[in-house]
Amino acid sequence: QVQLVESGGGLVQAGGSLRLSCGASGRIFSITRMGWYRQAPGKQRELVASITSSGSINYADSVKGRFSISRDNAKNTVYLQMNTLKPEDTAVYICTGTIRGATGYYRDYWGPGTQVTVSS
Repeated sequence: QVQLVESGGGLVQAGGSLRLSCGASGRIFSITRMGWYRQAPGKQRELVASITSSGSINYADSVKGRFSISRDNAKNTVYLQMNTLKPEDTAVYICTGTIRGATGYYRDYWGPGTQVTVSS
């Protein structure tokens, strides 16, 4: 009923940029926190960035100064602008949201992920 779908992934040269988008759809009443995780082969899933409904933002140290997270509440969409990309940024990027839907309570939802590959 509630779904998150990412877009904007792809292949980019080191030093380049990509902009990821993630839209939430379905019967949505409220979204508190939205964010991006990533998972590279053989590595643990890690939080890249998150943003709350009040505008509080957190970034992983590895992306601070290069990535920027934002959201459009009217569109139930969160964005991740990724600049100065490095090969170590290569991963599946997964969108998450804490969403109150038809159940009437908040729970976490996850998108299927989008591949970002940064070549050297």
